[in-house]
Amino acid sequence: MTTLNTELRTFYEARQQQIPAEIREIMRRAGQELADSGQSDRALTVGDKAPRFSLPSATGQTLTLDALLADGPVVLTFYRGAWCPYCNIALRSLQQHHEAITARGARLVAVSPQIPDESLTLTEKHDLAFDVLSDIGSDTAKQYGLAFDLPDDLAAVYDKLGFDLQRVNDGHPRTLPLPATYVIDRDGVIRWAFVNTDYTTRAEPADIVDALA
Repeated sequence: MTTLNTELRTFYEARQQQIPAEIREIMRRAGQELADSGQSDRALTVGDKAPRFSLPSATGQTLTLDALLADGPVVLTFYRGAWCPYCNIALRSLQQHHEAITARGARLVAVSPQIPDESLTLTEKHDLAFDVLSDIGSDTAKQYGLAFDLPDDLAAVYDKLGFDLQRVNDGHPRTLPLPATYVIDRDGVIRWAFVNTDYTTRAEPADIVDALA
């Protein structure tokens, strides 16, 4: 079975052929600056207490971390949005492992800065069985140390590509979360963490399942 990151790497290499060199350079430079910023080292990690949240789901419910933890451990994954093809590949892969995650008594929840309507479209498109929550303004991502602002030139590229982050992020077009996944135990303590400034790399679902075991 192909691992998620092998699939992401294959997609990345094919995608690079389609992107003009000047745009590739803007993306590369922004990625390097974010990596050099040391933000991933400042994000919450194993042993930290997970900040509480109360966020709307794609179906209009409000979910809180406390309520989720009442049923068992929580797998909390942050993604950029439905406009990001790497996020879509990662969420589809999580869906394929959803049964293995729930079999270990855990609840999988995905969080992005998108409005609920965008999350609902994503949920239906990929037939996701887990909740997708809206963190408008990235307030929850900020508490986990994951939120960052796009540099001007990369924001302009995303506009040119038609991502319309102004609309889908409800007036917060520049702020996105680092890709991150946490396994949180019933006491609200982070027991396993994946944080990376590189959006083309994600937590392997098999590693998440192993962490729950």
